[in-house]
Amino acid sequence: MPSPRAALLAILSAILMLCVAPGIAMGQQEKKSFPDKFQEKWEKDGPNVRIKRHQDGSRTVFRRSPDDRTLVKRTWGTNGAVKMIVVYRLNPKGDPLACKIYDGREALLYKVSYGYSRTTGRLQAERMFDARALRTNPETGKETPIRVMYYNYDARGNQTAPEVYTFKEGKKAEEVFGAHGTFPRDNPFKP
Repeated sequence: MPSPRAALLAILSAILMLCVAPGIAMGQQEKKSFPDKFQEKWEKDGPNVRIKRHQDGSRTVFRRSPDDRTLVKRTWGTNGAVKMIVVYRLNPKGDPLACKIYDGREALLYKVSYGYSRTTGRLQAERMFDARALRTNPETGKETPIRVMYYNYDARGNQTAPEVYTFKEGKKAEEVFGAHGTFPRDNPFKP
């Protein structure tokens, strides 16, 4: 039978361990099973696929061709159904030259072309055409866009808010097409 002093030392050391052990554990990197703040980040799925899971449960997947000339962006809704598909054709530098926008059922909705400065190589214009109805200029006979965005840059070379012109009557461009253009600013393959 242990002495009363040994029993008291055993109890005190047990209490000390209960008090000190959590402090030691807190000093170590603690993994949480669920983060306090949701952080969207790109996940790799091979050399040509990037996935971003959004806080609302939807996800966006970018898939590029092995020759880096085609980029396909698919967006799935929270219910798991494809909402939108965008197919970009890229130049050798990886900048989009054109894209086609499809709905979730793969019906072509819009065609978009991009224009770049010959001297700086920066994006200058984005022209969106309605693929469901051909709109032509009666004077020239050429297809006319339903929206044009002109990009400008400040003295430091930073892009400013674009000038947006829409030719669809009755609503503002932001209401019809959203506040941003179709240019893939979140391209995970572009440094």
